[in-house]
Amino acid sequence: MENKELNQKLRYLIGLLAVIPLAIVLLLGLLVAQMLGLRINVDIYWKETANTANNSVVVTKPAEAKASLPTLWQAPDTSTIPQDEQGKLIRYGRELIKNTSAYLGKNGSVAKMSNDMNCQNCHLEAGTKPFGNNYSAVASTYPKFRERSGTVETIPKRVNDCLERSLNGKPLDTASREMQAIVEYIHWLGKDVKKEEKPAGAGILELAYMDRAASPEKGKIVYEKKCFSCHQLDGSGVPDTEKGGYQYPPLWGKNSYNNGAGLFRLSRFAGYVKANMPLGASYNSPLLTDEEAWDIAAYVNSMPRPDVRKTVMKNDWKNIAGKPIDHPFAPFADGFSEEQHKFGNFKPIIAARKK
Repeated sequence: MENKELNQKLRYLIGLLAVIPLAIVLLLGLLVAQMLGLRINVDIYWKETANTANNSVVVTKPAEAKASLPTLWQAPDTSTIPQDEQGKLIRYGRELIKNTSAYLGKNGSVAKMSNDMNCQNCHLEAGTKPFGNNYSAVASTYPKFRERSGTVETIPKRVNDCLERSLNGKPLDTASREMQAIVEYIHWLGKDVKKEEKPAGAGILELAYMDRAASPEKGKIVYEKKCFSCHQLDGSGVPDTEKGGYQYPPLWGKNSYNNGAGLFRLSRFAGYVKANMPLGASYNSPLLTDEEAWDIAAYVNSMPRPDVRKTVMKNDWKNIAGKPIDHPFAPFADGFSEEQHKFGNFKPIIAARKK
């Protein structure tokens, strides 16, 4: 009996001795994981950016980095599009945004009326990507007064602006099935956004203005390092040989957006590329610095493209005092040059307008 109890105690002691090393290993593992986690956080949030002009270092603190990342709008799931006639129209609208060229391009099946770019070349992921020039706030904010036209504009008017400017084409008949489909799709995307509200991630990211003018020369250097593989050195883009249109759109030249398009404004183009380019970038994971984005915008928008000042733009900005600070064409209501309105420095213009 005593031998049996002794054997039980020995087995318990042996088991306990076997567990102790395992517990030590686990504790060490947790300690190492915690140290690695701290290092990862430091690597992610403490970004040291060398300033080649003065060899200074700018440090972004972890709390500041985290605070700048709000929860962004997400588009409704396409599986929730209703299975009825309205749903068919919504799906057709989405298809038109994705593959505009096939229907409305140079050899379009519905009409031959645009430059072969697709709407989603500018409105990424069929107008659903946060800060990708998405449509999240269109239905909630239209109709609205726009200073450019000096009128209250509807969604069809805004769609036709894109067709005439970004796609350098002709306007759709507002009663056409195509226009109705695009409008239905835009309304469906914004169905959960309250009237007059703009959700986080709507439209295009607004970048802080620099303390200098944007530089086409510096932008060319960055473009040739980070952009040319998709958009080509000559800015001609890459055609989509299967579906037609462009896999990567032309950024200048006769087949690109004209000088009346929204992206011809430097602030719009810079904010757009900051949150979306090069391929794989997003608002949460940018691949360009702010200065690189501004300079690329300056380079791209200094290149030749269709000029519509005497046609599409002839009735724009009747109230010249309402022009944005980066509208690139005179006349202006202030004393700043056309060059400064196009490339900056924009801060003196802002300061003058506040007086």
